[in-house]
Amino acid sequence: MPDPIEVRKVAIESVTDASGLAKLIDDGVIEAARVLAVIGKTEGNGGVNDYTRILADRAFREVLAAKGHPSPESVPLVWSGGTDGVLSPHATIFATVDPATAVQTDEPRLSVGIAMSEVILPEDIGRPAMVEKVAAGVREAMKIAGIDDPRDVHYVQTKTPLLTLSTINDAKSRGHEVITEDTGPSMDISNSTTALGIAVALGEIEMPTADQIHRDLSLYSSVASCSSGVELDVAQIVVVGNVRGIGGRYRAGHSVMKDALDTDGIWEAIRDSGLDLPERPHTSDLRGRLVNLFMKCEADPTGSVRGRRNIMLDDSDVHWHRQIKATVGGVAAAVTGDPAVFVSVAAVHQGPSGGGPVIAIADLG
Repeated sequence: MPDPIEVRKVAIESVTDASGLAKLIDDGVIEAARVLAVIGKTEGNGGVNDYTRILADRAFREVLAAKGHPSPESVPLVWSGGTDGVLSPHATIFATVDPATAVQTDEPRLSVGIAMSEVILPEDIGRPAMVEKVAAGVREAMKIAGIDDPRDVHYVQTKTPLLTLSTINDAKSRGHEVITEDTGPSMDISNSTTALGIAVALGEIEMPTADQIHRDLSLYSSVASCSSGVELDVAQIVVVGNVRGIGGRYRAGHSVMKDALDTDGIWEAIRDSGLDLPERPHTSDLRGRLVNLFMKCEADPTGSVRGRRNIMLDDSDVHWHRQIKATVGGVAAAVTGDPAVFVSVAAVHQGPSGGGPVIAIADLG
């Protein structure tokens, strides 16, 4: 049986601020050596050259090293760049705790498993080889979390490589072609390919064909949240689910937003995490028990929401990534009353087209 989990959300007050993590360790809330993973939002542009992710990565690893983590370089730190609109930079820290100190219960409680995939080569991105490598990594993370039934998995967060000029040239030097030589769209393609790997591992879909990747929008995972960046060459995989008998205070749940305004989908995820809510809930009904939401979003490819036309996909001034992220971030913050929610863009194959997965983690006390 894996150890129970402590999970806390901390603010990031500047680009290189990791004081929230340091305080949790200094106050004895978590032990540095027990930190499993960090998932957070940084304040950069969210693009290929968003170096705030690298700065945050360095700051948090330096704290882990200074506080005594035996191998801080091995901890998955998954950073999603871009806090458009009211979204606020923050980090959610997952750590194990001594079972003797955890709340004892036979009810399902939070468990976390982490794994690294095989190296994802530049020519793998957007192709079945990447799907297979991610699926294998997800299965390994499930074993570590003690999760046997894929239905008990409520959240899979990944960070994978995208294409840069350097990696494109590397592939060419070895006689391989890449899926695209446009580095910007390679972020979306990396995310979507990864999501299909998650869906395959969890039995949500069969293994897709090459021409279905990033094209067949009927294929998706309801629990995938995929980000990509320049700072790694493997898939960092964090599987979050519930296990009976593990103990602890926290529980995960999930649902999907059917479109960018679907507050019912958000509330359904919160209910699924174990919180009792009235038929028409209000922010006040949460009573501080919601740790965080983790969400993916996508501009609807039809160019409309609920029958009303928008210009996100036609706007040459502000990329649609930033517009939809700000929109869904505002909707989520209106539900939770807290702008520090994890909202990430490029959600192809992550939830229904035009919508996205919503994962909630609740503190059940």
